[in-house]
Amino acid sequence: MRTIRLISLLIIVLLTASCAKPMNTQQREQAIEEAIEEVAEETLKTPTEWSAEVAKNALKAGDAPAKWLTSFNDPVMLKLIKEARTNNQDLKVAAGNMDKAWLLAKQSGAALKPTVDLSLGGGRSGGVDGGSASNNVNVGLEASWELDVWGRLRAGVSASEASAQAAEADYIFAQHSLSANVATSYFIVIEAKLQAAITRKNLAILEESMRIAQVKYDNGLSSAQDVALNRANLATAQEQLITIEGSERDATRALEVLLGRYPSAELDISDVLPDLPPPPPAGVPSEILERRPDIVSAERQIALAFNATDQAKAARLPKFSLTTSLSGASESLSDVLNPSNLVWKLMGNIAAPLFDGGRRKIDVEIATVEQKQAISTYAQTALTAFSEVENNLDQGKVLADRETALVEAYTQSKKARRIAELRYKEGESELLDTLQIQQQAFTAESNLLSIKRSQLEQRINLYLSLGGSW
Repeated sequence: MRTIRLISLLIIVLLTASCAKPMNTQQREQAIEEAIEEVAEETLKTPTEWSAEVAKNALKAGDAPAKWLTSFNDPVMLKLIKEARTNNQDLKVAAGNMDKAWLLAKQSGAALKPTVDLSLGGGRSGGVDGGSASNNVNVGLEASWELDVWGRLRAGVSASEASAQAAEADYIFAQHSLSANVATSYFIVIEAKLQAAITRKNLAILEESMRIAQVKYDNGLSSAQDVALNRANLATAQEQLITIEGSERDATRALEVLLGRYPSAELDISDVLPDLPPPPPAGVPSEILERRPDIVSAERQIALAFNATDQAKAARLPKFSLTTSLSGASESLSDVLNPSNLVWKLMGNIAAPLFDGGRRKIDVEIATVEQKQAISTYAQTALTAFSEVENNLDQGKVLADRETALVEAYTQSKKARRIAELRYKEGESELLDTLQIQQQAFTAESNLLSIKRSQLEQRINLYLSLGGSW
């Protein structure tokens, strides 16, 4: 009767807890896929093509290069990126996080296997009055194994694996981001060098204007105002050169830090920007959900949250475990393993939670909230990715149109400068007009250089936003 009552009580406990029964692995994977599909189709309403007009036209033809960065055909840049991937300290931290996550996943898998412990002890005892003393030696072997009836342990292993996969995707994205940062920093340093060269050319022209103004003044053909105006413009150009050279050193130091070098501003870099590679095929929006590492990481966080929820649900159900032990005791070590001194024991245990003040139930509710948070984080990450692609596609066209306008502005302003300088030498125009036209020409040249660098940076950002091979 006692046994029947005990079994009846156990059945009641199991039925009461059945409402918290978690999903099996197949059901959980299906639920994760359905959640992601719902985000893409209903929450985000992912379109079948990009909205930017440039993506609907030129970007559908051709295949993407095997590696985005090789399309720039710049061996120096590729060498610097390789150096950064080897020496960058932040990337090493990301690699460590990935390695640690996989070790934790491997460690969690040990919970599915039995544990075996060996114990060995000995002592000597006797009366305090000097009576006879005796030795006591004992050895024991104990094994225990929790039966994963409800899948709690397996859910924990799956959660750890999902966490490791997310860390690995984060590491890959960190590699891509580092490569992009090195490339854009490389372009910034080159632009600074070229801007300095433009300013030096401007200085040379201003010095020549200063010489002409001084000769005219000495011969009574111009006023002291012209000389002062020339000197002011010359000093302004010198200040601009000092600023640009300082910016070049700052940009070089920033690049050296990315490379893992001491920031000494001594990096030797070419002073020629690479040619702008042709735009890559943009594909369709749904592709980047599977291709971008940061989105893959967010998707793995959803898998982690689903597994953690099932793990919390399974914690409300009874635990089943088996324990066996083999032990021996004797007065001497040589006899401790004698069969007559050995004792074995086998036990089965059931631990069913009855009352915990609602802690386990709240654990399930917390895990459910975290599951919803992971889905929202995934949706926001995907939205950000879509926005980056759309912006970069649109920015490519904007920069191309601006370059066309700036080429025309530079061509015409350079022509106007030559005419103005000739007329000033002949005394047919005022100095102020000539200086204004000169500055307009140099500003146009400087702006055109900045646009060329911006186009290269836009291309790098487009590659980063699209994901793919780096």
